[in-house]
Amino acid sequence: MQEWIIAMLVISVLLILRDMAKTIFSETKKSAAALAYDRHPQKEKMQRYADSFQKLADSFYGLPYRKDYLSASEIDAMVSEVQEGVCRRCHLNQVCWKQQSVQSYQRVYHLLRVMEENDEEAFRKVRADLTGVCISQGKLVQEAERLMERERQNLIWNNKLLENRMAVAEQLSEMAQLMKMLSRDLFDMTEADVQFREEFARRLKKKHILVRNVWFLEQPDGKLRYYAELKTKGGGCVCAAEAASVLSGLCGTRMVARTEGKTLISKEFSILGFAEEVNFKMLYGAAKITKEKETISGDNYTCTTEENGQFFMCLSDGMGSGLEACQESESIVDTLEQLVEAGFSGETAARMVNSVLNLKNRNGRFSTVDISMVDLYSGMCHFLKAGAATTFIKRDHWVEAISSTSLALGLVQQADFESASKKLYEGDFLIMVTDGVLDALPPEEPEELMKEIILQTHANAAQELGRGILERVLTYSEYRATDDMTVLTAGLWRK
Repeated sequence: MQEWIIAMLVISVLLILRDMAKTIFSETKKSAAALAYDRHPQKEKMQRYADSFQKLADSFYGLPYRKDYLSASEIDAMVSEVQEGVCRRCHLNQVCWKQQSVQSYQRVYHLLRVMEENDEEAFRKVRADLTGVCISQGKLVQEAERLMERERQNLIWNNKLLENRMAVAEQLSEMAQLMKMLSRDLFDMTEADVQFREEFARRLKKKHILVRNVWFLEQPDGKLRYYAELKTKGGGCVCAAEAASVLSGLCGTRMVARTEGKTLISKEFSILGFAEEVNFKMLYGAAKITKEKETISGDNYTCTTEENGQFFMCLSDGMGSGLEACQESESIVDTLEQLVEAGFSGETAARMVNSVLNLKNRNGRFSTVDISMVDLYSGMCHFLKAGAATTFIKRDHWVEAISSTSLALGLVQQADFESASKKLYEGDFLIMVTDGVLDALPPEEPEELMKEIILQTHANAAQELGRGILERVLTYSEYRATDDMTVLTAGLWRK
C-alpha cells in the first residue's frame, strides 16, 4: 500500500511541475536578463532536485532482484526446524542425527527441494525411500509441507515488494528526467537581439500591437519557439494569429500561436508563445461494435495532437468485455494521454502506466496497448505495442502490416514493448484494430485477409474507411460479434 501511495504522489508531482512551467510562461513578468542568465540559481537548484530523485531511484534499482527458488541457506534453516521439531520428539533422534547425521540431513534437504519443484513422481519416490529409514515419516513429511508452504508465501510477498519498489524507482527516475527537461525549458531561454526585437515591434505597431520583451528557446530537434510579451494599443483584443503572421515574415518559416497558451492579445501585457507550423495534419475516425449481449465495449481509444507537433493515437483492449473491461482500458488510455500531454514520450508513459498497474491488486486483469505517434513535421510514425493486434498502413494499392508478440500491460513487471518506425506520405492511412476484429476472420492467415479487405475498401475519409472495413469483417462472422471490435483509422494530409 505504501508503494502505491508513493507512486500516485510521484505522478501527481510530475503533472504539477508541468503545470508550473506553463504558468510561469504565461503569467510571470520576469526580465529578459534573468531568463537569459546561463547559470540561473533556480536552474541549478532544480538540477540538484533532479539528481536527488535519480539517486533515490538508483538506490531502489540496487535492491536484490526477484527470486524464483529458495536459497541453500533457507532450505538449511528449514532442515534445522524439522530436526528441532518432529525429530527431537522421536526416540530414534540420537541414531538419525548423531550416528547418521550426514545421511539424515541429505534426505530431508532432498525432500524439501523435490517439494519446491512440485515434481509428483519424484516426491512419491523420495517419500517411499523415507519409509524404510524413518519411523515418523508421515509426521516429517507433513511438517516439511507446512514449512515449504510458508516459505513459498514469503517468497511471493518478497517478490511483490521488490516489484513494487522497482515500479516506484522507474517513476522516480522519470521524474528526475522531467525536472531536467523543465529546468531547460524554464531557464535556457535567450533574449532576442536588438535588431530583431525592433523590427518585430515596428511591424506589430502597424497592427496596433505593442511588444515589451522577446525571447526564443531552441528545442532538442533544432526548431525554435518564441515568447513575446504583448498587448494591444488603445484597448480591445487582437487575435494572436496576427502576431504569428508578423513573426513568420521575420523568421522565414510559418509560425503559429501555441494552442495551450493564450490566443488573444488584450490591453494588458501578457506572454504568448509561438512555434513553427507543422507540415501535416491527421484526420481520424473510429468504427466500433460491442460484443453480443453486452451494452458496454471494453475497447477505448484516444487521438490528440500534442504541442510538440506529435499526433498521438492510442487503442486499448481491456481483458474480457463489459463494464470492468471498459473501466480498465479507459483508465489506461486517460492516464497515457495525460502523461503524453505532460511531456513524456509514448514509451515512457506506457512504462509508467505498466508500473502502476503492477502496484495495484488487479486480480490478474490486463489490457493491451497500441500506440502510434506521428511527427507532423516529417511524417515519421513510431509504433509501440504491448500485446496489441496488428496495425496496417494503406498506401494507394499497397498495405503493410506491423505485428506484435509482446505481452499486455500489467502482466509482467518490466513491460516488453515492441516498436517500429515507418515513413508516412500524404494520403496514407493508419488502421489500428483490436483482437476482436482479426479473431472474426478465418484462422488461416487473418492478417493477409485483412490486407485484402483494406485494399477492397475504397474511401477517401478515415471514418468511411473504418466503417467499410468493419462491415466487411462482419460478413465473415455472419454479422455476429463474439468480442468487442474497434477499427481506428487516421489519414495523413498536407496542411
